[in-house]
Amino acid sequence: MQLTFHGAAREVTGSCHVVRVHGKVVLLDGGLFQGRRSEVREKNTTLPVKPSSIDAVVLSHAHIDHAGRLPYFVRRGFHGPIFATPATKDLCRVMLTDSAHIQEKDAAFLARRKREHHEPLYDRRDVDATIKAMIGEAYGDWFEVVPGLRAQFIEAGHILGSASVVLEWSEGQSSRRLAFSGDIGRAGLSIIRDPVPPQSVDAVIMESTYGNREHAGIDGTRDRLAEVVIATAARGGKIFIPAFAVGRTQELIYSLHELVRANRIPKIPIVIDSPLAIRATKVFTEHAELFDSGESLVQAFAAKPSDTLHSDLVEYAESADESKAAMRRNGPMVVVAASGMVESGRILHHLAHGAPDPRNTIMIVGYQAEHTLGRRIVERRPTIRVFGDEVELRANVEVLNGYSAHAGRTGLLAWHAEVRRTSPNLRHTWLVHGEPEAQDALAGELNSLGAVTTCPTAGSQAVV
Repeated sequence: MQLTFHGAAREVTGSCHVVRVHGKVVLLDGGLFQGRRSEVREKNTTLPVKPSSIDAVVLSHAHIDHAGRLPYFVRRGFHGPIFATPATKDLCRVMLTDSAHIQEKDAAFLARRKREHHEPLYDRRDVDATIKAMIGEAYGDWFEVVPGLRAQFIEAGHILGSASVVLEWSEGQSSRRLAFSGDIGRAGLSIIRDPVPPQSVDAVIMESTYGNREHAGIDGTRDRLAEVVIATAARGGKIFIPAFAVGRTQELIYSLHELVRANRIPKIPIVIDSPLAIRATKVFTEHAELFDSGESLVQAFAAKPSDTLHSDLVEYAESADESKAAMRRNGPMVVVAASGMVESGRILHHLAHGAPDPRNTIMIVGYQAEHTLGRRIVERRPTIRVFGDEVELRANVEVLNGYSAHAGRTGLLAWHAEVRRTSPNLRHTWLVHGEPEAQDALAGELNSLGAVTTCPTAGSQAVV
């Protein structure tokens, strides 16, 4: 088996790895690159292989940096199957449709401003064709990807439906196994079950986003969330939370719901201002059988687990008019809106109005890649550029990394330790989906433990 690393190589977006085995070409993920518009446009339109030569795709989960380029492959001539868990397929339906819509809106906006003209990478017809190509496979079941290569999905614990992938292929009279971690989740997350490390593998492609950092504890993070809500509400301000529509938004709804039930925060409106998050939450409720049954709210709503994500205080602003009405409202409130890295979506409108007001708080609850607006907010720049205009950043900025759905350094090391324990023939680990500093730190630790580990660059090849 030959591997070529084409995305998420020494960076955290654009997950895409090419597998060549028995004369077939298979992609692990087909993610969108995110960051500076001028740079990612070229990256996203430069394909790792001719799309018509791809025999199949195995998709780890629905986040756009893992699935967001698949409709572009389809548009350019890919006609093979895309294997994913059923929940991932359902989430992709809403996420990829939203991605196409955002691209259309961005293209129209740039054309109006006469800055540049780019056609969207794909449209809704391409998304529809992509979803039709998806085949849902349950956790634990082996399925044939191409002749001579089969795969199995294992719970990754990252978002609903997320999976680590085990590939198994014949080699002479024996067989070999490669594990692709996808994004490794954190043990103890609300709603989502804990990750399950793969066993008995010969090599590993492993994410490394937080390879040099730890997260705050989940309980401590929830305590800090309560403190920020109380302080901001006392000032009469609003709490703006840019959040990924899938995973992070539902975790926040869960936490705020619990805090209200425990009388730990005032009963102020909680507005979910993201059509995508609303549709994604509906998918969550349709797959409540995947919820972690050990969580208190899930237990409280055991007869109907889907009620876990609803309360009297949670408002879902689906239409543009409802979003504008939320922006006009005075008084304390929590606004959760996409996108997670503050690169698009309704959160930009809220920040254009609310960032200059020192009563308000911008709460960052996830990883912010280099060159994104979210990273500039974390860096507390005095001004930020929103819709091409300079906006003063006078609102408070709070960073709560305890809500990350990625495992921290200790979690990554524990995941790999379990893989090593059950895999006496493990020969190599390739680190992907991490910035260089994080990858180098994790690689150093794994190598010191005797695990042969490297950090491939974009376009580099390896043999399993």
